[in-house]
Amino acid sequence: MTIFYFTSTGNCLAVAKRIGGTMISIPQVVDADNLHYKDDVIGVVFPIYGFKTPKMVGRFLDKVKFEADYTFVIGTYGNMPGAAMMNVQKQVLAKGNRFDYANHLLMVDNFLPIFEMDAQRRKLPKKKVEENLTVILDDIKSRKHKQMTAWLGTRILSAVIAAGTVSDNYAKKFTINNSYNKCGICTKVCPAKNIVVADNVSFGGFCEGCLACTHLCPQNAIHLKGQRSEKRWRNPEVSLNEIVSSNNRNTDKHGVE
Repeated sequence: MTIFYFTSTGNCLAVAKRIGGTMISIPQVVDADNLHYKDDVIGVVFPIYGFKTPKMVGRFLDKVKFEADYTFVIGTYGNMPGAAMMNVQKQVLAKGNRFDYANHLLMVDNFLPIFEMDAQRRKLPKKKVEENLTVILDDIKSRKHKQMTAWLGTRILSAVIAAGTVSDNYAKKFTINNSYNKCGICTKVCPAKNIVVADNVSFGGFCEGCLACTHLCPQNAIHLKGQRSEKRWRNPEVSLNEIVSSNNRNTDKHGVE
């Protein structure tokens, strides 16, 4: 089994680890010329951003070719999934692939402009993450087929929200405080190679809006204009080094010292 994943604060990596198999980080392969993979089972795990796939995941799915007896896709979300999973099944069909099984998993929402992280932590027991993940794991093990649908109102809302989410100038929303110490962790956890560390932190125009740089900064030096929370989140089942290994696309692949 091969699992492709996109992660920022570790939620999707934690899910991919629980599913098992050979894990491949989408940021590490998305720019390859030949994206052709064959296995008995192939899956994709990604976070739902603004009712849609992250830009990089969408680009990967447009390029990749899967050869597998069984395929699945899991989207993690923190508030509402919208029509994301229905749309991603349609997207891959248009490119000659398929997802036999699609589902979504309610987890922590780390979108700082809307959610306060301590409140999100308190809500975790009610979200029944482990219980719902167990159902998904059993479904995949039994090779269950499931096509996602969405009401018309949900499809319309998803299209409207998706059109207004992360744009290329999203990085202009970040600010740096005086605890910045040039440690460079932000450059290593950014899946888009969008951050340069020098006398200050410089953000380019390819931001995915994943907020890995903000949540994972050891000094809490990176902030978001209008953020609701000073607190940060990293999935407790995933280490900072694992996220660095997943997302660091610079020449220097060293982990956290």
